[in-house]
This record gives sequence, structure tokens and C-alpha cells, in this order.
Amino acid sequence: MFQSFEVTSRPEQGPPRLAELRVELMREGLDGFLIPRADAHQGEYVFAHDERLAWLTGFTGSAGFCAVLNNSAGVFIDGRYRTQVKSQVASEYTPVPWPETSLANWLVEQLPKGGEVGFDPWLHTVAQIEQTRTALTGTAVTLIPCDNLVDRIWADQPAPASEAAKVHPMKFAGESHKDKRTRLAADLIKADQTSAVITLPDSVCWLLNIRGADIPRNPIAQGFAVLNADSSVDLFMTPSKLEGLEGHLGNMVHVHHPSDFLKHLEGLKSKVRLDKSSVPMIVADAIGNGVVWGDEPCALPKACKNATEIAGSSEAHLRDGAAIVELLAWLDAQDAGTLTETQVVAQLEGYRRRDNALQDISFETIAGTGPNGAIMHYRVTEETDSTLDDGHLIVLDSGGQYLDGTTDITRTIAIGTPPTEACVAFTRVLMGMIAMSRLRWPKGLAGRDIEMIGRLPLWMAGQDFDHGLGHGVGAYLSVHEGPQRLSRASTVPLQAGMILSNEPGYYREGEFGIRIENLIVVEEAPALTGGDDHRAMLNWRTLTFAPIDRRLIVTEMLDAESRTWLNAYHTQTFEYLVDRVSENAAKWLTAATKPI
Repeated sequence: MFQSFEVTSRPEQGPPRLAELRVELMREGLDGFLIPRADAHQGEYVFAHDERLAWLTGFTGSAGFCAVLNNSAGVFIDGRYRTQVKSQVASEYTPVPWPETSLANWLVEQLPKGGEVGFDPWLHTVAQIEQTRTALTGTAVTLIPCDNLVDRIWADQPAPASEAAKVHPMKFAGESHKDKRTRLAADLIKADQTSAVITLPDSVCWLLNIRGADIPRNPIAQGFAVLNADSSVDLFMTPSKLEGLEGHLGNMVHVHHPSDFLKHLEGLKSKVRLDKSSVPMIVADAIGNGVVWGDEPCALPKACKNATEIAGSSEAHLRDGAAIVELLAWLDAQDAGTLTETQVVAQLEGYRRRDNALQDISFETIAGTGPNGAIMHYRVTEETDSTLDDGHLIVLDSGGQYLDGTTDITRTIAIGTPPTEACVAFTRVLMGMIAMSRLRWPKGLAGRDIEMIGRLPLWMAGQDFDHGLGHGVGAYLSVHEGPQRLSRASTVPLQAGMILSNEPGYYREGEFGIRIENLIVVEEAPALTGGDDHRAMLNWRTLTFAPIDRRLIVTEMLDAESRTWLNAYHTQTFEYLVDRVSENAAKWLTAATKPI
């Protein structure tokens, strides 16, 4: 299987490692050290070599950081992980609600007399360090770049990733890397810039139409790149990864060893574009006065999928939807109390593996039944594996990495007879998902301007959830992709071709969780009779098709428009998938998509 259920960290491992780290603090004469969940490329996902936060603290979430001082150690986590962190870290670590509590305020409170806090300049972006340093102005606390102290004490640290890269062909990419390089280089010339530094691996892979396997669940090859105004690229990637790709890369892509990256940066002339939000601090320091701040050149073009990428994603979602239907039909045929979470995960992966285009799952499948469903990013292990009992809801959040697209779908499923209170909450979540799916909005609006649409039914009941409404998704790339998001923090205007998730939820700790997720793509909205001719609008087209559990819907709560949308969605789901599934699954699908 792609997924394993082994326990990857234990709370009791943290305290002795914390003690060792504090010995290193004393040797360096430091008062603290910062440990992010990041690598030198600043992508969201990291290889085992860079899992320093999990190794030190036991916390395995995909976002967060730790600040270790001589007498305290704070693990900073956002709303998605406040339940999870309680079971993963020892009492020597204190969970800190973030961003409500900033790192700067916490450091000042913990170090009232001041002190020097070290950080690895490879593992923090310019924006992160600048923000904290600015907030520390006028205090006696300072941030000091230093060697990585965790690496000093991690005796069995895995070696860095070294998987081979491969070509991502035109039939999936839709645009040659020559055309991409030329298009982006023209933007540099227009801005009077000589080059741009790219450290995000998914951006490097998108730009050069390559894929890799350096990060589990993400088809990326780790490396750095410098895009030059003449459309050439200096690529810093272990040469052995690129064997056999010389013809694909051509003579305008110059391959260097990653160890030469900083030296190359030091030799760059002025007007070098860097993105504060994605480049490590050490990159800016190496270039010095020649830096020009701007957006990472690949981020927005990568987000706006071309017609080939959208068509591939649409087809991948239909095949993935067929696998989901097979799973749901199988699950519905089992008696309550006879299955565990790991059995559901294994069965779903088995259905997905029937597709030869599947390369991996797109993230560790979340299969949380009963109270586990309230842990937003729950990962089932051999020790937590729980039985799907009567009255449970199971949150099943999963996806596949196919050659033609990346999928991400969540369905919440009733086991036996669901509680009335859970059905009411489920219906509110569904109403929010439908409202966002139906939305039209004027061009120029960002995620923060519209995401409340998906929360409104919950808000009206005094409820909410502590994660964004949606994230960007790549084209056979990272399942979480920026810069677009449906989030209160997102200021990037939505544009045609962007693929995002639409996933409202509701979580009651110790009882149940609910999430419903489809992927949707931004399109130009057709004109409406009586509408303003001069006002350009956008809308969504749904990519994900799989039944939504009708047993959890309180039908009388739905307004007429929501009911119409749901019935039309289920009609489409039946028509798209019925010929792609087995005979037994087709019978189940017929019943599951009946109108309400």
C-alpha cells in the first residue's frame, strides 16, 4: 500500500530530545532556538530528513513550529491541530494557539530580561523573520541566524531525498517548458529585472515540465532554480536525478549541483526578484543589495490551469469518483461494528489502484470515525484504529495523484442510525457547500471576499469551523497549492482556471466530525438576462462527482434552490459514473442519487 499505519512519533520521545537540545543551547550561548516544519525549499510538505518538528516534539501536523527556551517550549499550532496536539506532545511542551498568540509576544513574555534566539536561515522565509524582528523592535529579544541545532543531536536522521525526476509530457502539461520560460522571462524584462530565484519545488517542476518522487504523496523533485531574463534557467538539482532528461531540458537549462547554489547567488547582478513569502532568509542574505521584492514568477501562472490541465483534471476526477462509489457501495453493505478505520482506508486504496494512471495517493487518507472525526487532520495508526460503530459518522478525506490530475474529496458517511444533532449540523455544512458551489461573483474578488458564503448556515446557528473553506490544488502536483485560497487571509483575486477545494465542516470534540469537499474550477460566468452587460463575472464548475449521504440530510432544512442543486448534482453524478463502476456499485449508485 501507499499508506502505512505505523506510529511515527510518541510523546515520551520528546523530553529526552528536548534536554539534549538545551545542552546545545548552552554550548552556543543562546537563550532559545526555533524549529519550524519546513525545509530549505519552503514547500508545505517535507521529506523524512526534514521532519525536525515531529522528531523533537511528537507533533505531526502539516503546519506549526516550536520555540525551545531554557525553561519552556511552546508548540505553535493553528485551529486545525488543537485537538490533535493534545495527544501527541508531552507535558514538557506547551501548545500555543497561533496566530492568536504571536511568536514575538510569546518570546517577550517568556524572556522578560531579553535574550538571543537562534534560527536556521535555510528554514525560515524572509517574511517570517522580518515580521518577528519588527514585532520585537524595542524589546531585548533578538533573532540570531545559526547552525541547525536539531541536526546536531538527531543521530539517525534520514538521508536527504534522492529520487529520479521524470518528464511530464505535453499531453498532460499543455504548454512546453520553452514557452513557459519565454512567457515568464518577458515579465522579468517588462519589470526591468535580470532574474528571479525559485525555491518552491512544485514551481520548479511546473516550469520545466518535470515531476519527481522526493516528497511522499507529492510528485515533485527537490531543487532550486534561477530564471533569467533571456529565458534560460540555472537549475540546482542533484545531477543523478536528471539522468536521461538532457534532451527534454535542452541547452537553455543549465544543471548545477545544489551545493553551488549560494555561490551562484552571490555572483548575480542587481535586480534579482525574490518573493519574501517563499525564499529562505539565507537566499536574500547571499544576494544582498541586488534584491528586488516581488511575487514568485511561477505561482500565479501555475495556479491558472490551461485547457489541457483542466481537461485532465476533469477526467481524473471521474475515474476517482468511480473508485469512491465502489468504496461507498462496499461500505454500505457492511454491518455496523464489523469494520475498522484501517480496513476502510485499505479498501479505498485498492479501488483506486485499479487505475493504471494512479501514481500515489495525494495525502494520507483521513478516516476518522466517531470522536476521531473531530480531529481535522486525523491519521489512523495501528494504535488508534477504531471500529465503525452504530451511530457513528466517519469523515473520509482522501485523494489520488494521477498522471492527468490531482484529486481531493471528502465525504461524511452515516454508520447505522446517525444522531439527530449530527444530521442537523451535516445539513448546515451541506447548505454552505452548495451555496459556494452556486456562487457568481464580480471579477477582482479574492478568497477572503467570498469564503463566508460557505460558513453562513453554520454562523446563523452559532457554529463555525477552524480551517479555511478551501485551498488551491495542483495539476498532478501538490494537493495544497497557492497562492489562491478560500480563506479570510487570502488577498489574491480569483481567476479563470484556478482549481480550489470547497470544504466546509463542523467538529464537536469527543463526539463527531463533519466535512464535505468537492474540487471546483473558476470559469468565466455567462451573461444573465437582466444583468449588467459591463460587469464581468466568474463562477464555479464542479470537478468532483460522488454521492453525498442522503441519510444525513434533514430535507426540510434545505431551501428550494439548494434542493434543486443537490438533485441536479446527483443526476450528473449518476450519468457520469454509472458506466464506470461495477454492476453492484451501479445498483447502489442508483439508490444513492435519487432525488430528495
